[in-house]
Amino acid sequence: MGFNGFLSLPDFESAARRRLPKAVFGFVAGGAEEELSLQENRAAFTRLGFLPKGLRGTAFRHTRQKLWGREYLAPFGVAPMGIAGMCRYRADMDLACAAQAAGLPFVLSGSSNVPIEEIQRIAPGSWYQGYFPGDTARIERILQRLQSAKTEVLVVTIDTCVAGNRENNARRGFTVPFSLNPSLVLDGLLHMPWLLGVFARTLARSGVPRWCNLYEEIGCRITEEPAHGFRTGRDLLSWEHIAWIRGRWPGRLVLKGVMHPDDARQAVRLGVDAVIVSNHGGRQVDGALSTLQALPEIVAATPAGYPVMVDGGFRRGADVLKATGLGARMVFLGRPFMYAVSVGGQPAVAHAMALLQAEIERDLALLGCADVGELTAAFLRAIPPAPPAAATR
Repeated sequence: MGFNGFLSLPDFESAARRRLPKAVFGFVAGGAEEELSLQENRAAFTRLGFLPKGLRGTAFRHTRQKLWGREYLAPFGVAPMGIAGMCRYRADMDLACAAQAAGLPFVLSGSSNVPIEEIQRIAPGSWYQGYFPGDTARIERILQRLQSAKTEVLVVTIDTCVAGNRENNARRGFTVPFSLNPSLVLDGLLHMPWLLGVFARTLARSGVPRWCNLYEEIGCRITEEPAHGFRTGRDLLSWEHIAWIRGRWPGRLVLKGVMHPDDARQAVRLGVDAVIVSNHGGRQVDGALSTLQALPEIVAATPAGYPVMVDGGFRRGADVLKATGLGARMVFLGRPFMYAVSVGGQPAVAHAMALLQAEIERDLALLGCADVGELTAAFLRAIPPAPPAAATR
């Protein structure tokens, strides 16, 4: 399957909407409650404009970005996405391999369906994102598993102490743990390419998908409630646990879900290696600020050069550059790459990554920058809100 007709990341979203059952697409695309934060993540980009400079000699430009001594080929990567196997058979591996080939970071979700040992063997250097309970004995066993798998970067999500109120999932009958019901069965039958290519293929080759990386061992099927409970103990996780992890984890430690500058300062004090500004894609606290709006305060709260990363609502190269201009070292995208893997697996993800990188390189030249390191807040200006429409009699 060729992807020449896909000219931007939004094109993959349109194709995924047609291919996936409504419940599955809604699980990926939806947010919490009124989806205010989900919408705000996108709207924030419209309120920040570029101020390009000319005659800057940008013939020898590049998009490379350095992080902890390693050079990535662009300032973006693949955000962690749970239950990717609902969108494509072994989607986690497709995403990891596409990122590896493109020289980009990939973060494997703890709620994934391919074991991390296999991911690290095929795509070494992949990061791992965990939802940790406030239980040091269980965390210890998970850390041991990650070390045995040669994981170098651990990302701890801090914004999921309880589940967000995702009414859109309930309205479509999508539950975690997953369970079939008549509406979901009909939904699947109306989307035969997904039914045969994902659902039937997965059952035939490996059976019902499992929670492969939530715990210290490969867990139960996604249709079953885990022995420890799916979210049991997450509301006990505290800064004391982060300090405990820092004292035992030899690799890089990143906190994801940082929105308040006080949390960023505390992360620095505890020796955390980086933070990711994230509102969980608008899937947790509805009404939370957009990540683009929260980003400058987090950068200001951390030492110069400290790696601040961000996710949430990014769809274009211009979006990525606005964040890097505000101080982000790396931008992570989730939904756009999930849509791409749904449509065409690793080749589609590779095409999506190439499109985004091309946009970034082109926009850098048009802004008058030879590399992303030259792009600062001096190239950005807030766009004032439009005046209210005049009242009519």
